[in-house]
Amino acid sequence: MSFSSNMGISPRKLRYDVYSYSYQQDSKTPLVISVLASLIERTLARNERIGRKCGFGVNHNGSKTSVRVFDCNETPDMTIQSYLERIFRYTRAGPSVYVVAYVYIDRFCQSIPEFRITGRNVHRLLITTIMVASKYVEDMNYRNSYFARVGGITTDEMNTLELEFLFLMNFKVHVNVSVFESYCCHLEREVSIGGGYHIEKTLRCAEEIKSQQRQYDHISRITL
Repeated sequence: MSFSSNMGISPRKLRYDVYSYSYQQDSKTPLVISVLASLIERTLARNERIGRKCGFGVNHNGSKTSVRVFDCNETPDMTIQSYLERIFRYTRAGPSVYVVAYVYIDRFCQSIPEFRITGRNVHRLLITTIMVASKYVEDMNYRNSYFARVGGITTDEMNTLELEFLFLMNFKVHVNVSVFESYCCHLEREVSIGGGYHIEKTLRCAEEIKSQQRQYDHISRITL
């Protein structure tokens, strides 16, 4: 997927999507999903080229057995864009969830160098990281069984994927504000037309609110 002018993206529209996203029934899919889908699609294409050049499948490289849990028997017949849109449509996870999921995917690939994103594992990796990110970012979440139905897998598979992912990541799921913003900046650069935009600033806003609250509590104790 590439970003072209026919998408009608403007900085004002993007900023509005971020700061005032409306969760109405007819609301459009957050723009961050298209950006993330583009990144994942290019990663898949690159890994496929590497696999063909080396003369073997990108996963046939002695990778950890536990990582193979993300592999499907057959490549799912659904594009990354359609899969992410399906997840959003049924879970309504906020834009910041997809940014954090992107952080998790990058950390996962860095912590396990032999792991490669392929057409056989990308869908399970996405539903797992999005579910874990949703639990980290949002106050209320669906059960694992619901995410499993949305992702097209069984509840047992969903539970196994979550546990394997967390252990392989050593439970490093915290994403601070600076890391979050650095990944936002990377996603912003994916839009090729003029005008930068901020995909999401939820975590920074939350930190500012907490800071203001601490200052208010401190002042209140002094005055009392």
